[in-house]
Amino acid sequence: MIEGNSSMSKSAELIAAIGGAVMRWQDETQSYDEAVRERLGINGPEGRCLSLLHRGPQSAGAIAVVTGLTPAAVTALIDRLEARGYVTRTRSLEDRRKVMVEATETTLRLSQRYYGEIAYEGQKLLGTFSDAELGTILEFMTAAADLQRNQLQNLKASATS
Repeated sequence: MIEGNSSMSKSAELIAAIGGAVMRWQDETQSYDEAVRERLGINGPEGRCLSLLHRGPQSAGAIAVVTGLTPAAVTALIDRLEARGYVTRTRSLEDRRKVMVEATETTLRLSQRYYGEIAYEGQKLLGTFSDAELGTILEFMTAAADLQRNQLQNLKASATS
């Protein structure tokens, strides 16, 4: 039950409660991801790279965008992950100058170990919502991610001006 100031509308109370829940979810996710990275002996940018690779093979340039690293730093990151057996790299079939990076079976097994139960339980949780509610959740999550990305772009742009 949401207890609140009598001067706040029910809608304002719910919006504030959702904001608090999102912050808590972000904090819990970040804490879990940090613990997994510590177990795997990798840093934040390496973890973001591996997360990106679950979408499929990626170019070094795409990894640079996600991690915010320079091309030279991305090369070093890929070298470290490859030495640990977490990624492989191959030349792109379309453009031989481009290197494609891919998660290994080891990485996929580790991902299943550390994130499989979260995915499974998340699917069960989402199954408790109606199609209309799922549509609203998807709409909110998409808009919230877009908002966050836009704010990051604004922050980066303001640092250079």
